[in-house]
Amino acid sequence: MDNPVPPRAAAPGPRRRDRHGRGMRGPIAPPQVPLAASRAEVFADLVQDSVERLERRWAQLAEIDFLILEVPRLDGPGGGWGEDSVPLGGTIAAREGHPARVVVYRRPIEIRTKGRDERAALVHEVVVEQVAELLGLTPETVDPRYGED
Repeated sequence: MDNPVPPRAAAPGPRRRDRHGRGMRGPIAPPQVPLAASRAEVFADLVQDSVERLERRWAQLAEIDFLILEVPRLDGPGGGWGEDSVPLGGTIAAREGHPARVVVYRRPIEIRTKGRDERAALVHEVVVEQVAELLGLTPETVDPRYGED
């Protein structure tokens, strides 16, 4: 049998949806929505919030660099941390040409917390402890609400 209708040519380019018009249409959330933020970005926001909270009380914190690292190094300062404990943060004293630094370790804090509120509280606690160590003060002096749940 002769078929009088010629077959339809395939559309050029990749096919984005299935033949019934269903399928993925685009990203689930736009980039400006918090759903699209990575865990590292959310953690950096928590540290920034904590630092801003302390800077209102302590103006000299503007001279301190705050760093976020994934995990503590074994061969770095405080490298002999042992098997039972992993540091959540650390300090590096100021040297010529380099400001003092407070380091917060992201992965150990994330592992110890379950939700955002608990994580924010632990991040603030670690930042307060490290700032207190750097300034030579007690954590209660740096933040009067330290230790309150």
